Amino acid sequence: MKRRVRQARPIRRRAAALAGTLALAAVAVGTAASPASAAGWACDHDGHTVWCASVTGISAGSYLASHNGPSYGSGTTGHRYYNGQTMMLACWTTGDGDADGHGDRYWFALDLDSDGGFINDWYVTTGSPSQWQPHVPQCR
Repeated sequence: MKRRVRQARPIRRRAAALAGTLALAAVAVGTAASPASAAGWACDHDGHTVWCASVTGISAGSYLASHNGPSYGSGTTGHRYYNGQTMMLACWTTGDGDADGHGDRYWFALDLDSDGGFINDWYVTTGSPSQWQPHVPQCR
């Protein structure tokens, strides 16, 4: 009888580990399936860590334009970004609400060598402000 008990413990541990792994995989799949709710992530740019996010929610055949400032009236930089492209976020500020009327007034300055423009938070996978504000400084 003791022999059975000793053999059962490692099996239970393996089963618990497998269940935990499957639960984590399910969370990862769920996050990938709904990019609008996904949070950003740390990534490397020119040897320093910046906060990154992906473009999302742009209509098929359309693009996200970066602007000269945190408003639609500031004009565009000429750079276009499509769903799934990664954005490197330098800092955040507030400005015009998103173009689709959801009321998102946060804008990110892009940390790119070729485009110092701004994009509205609504269109990138940053998650909630409590998720990205610890990682992305406020613009000065």
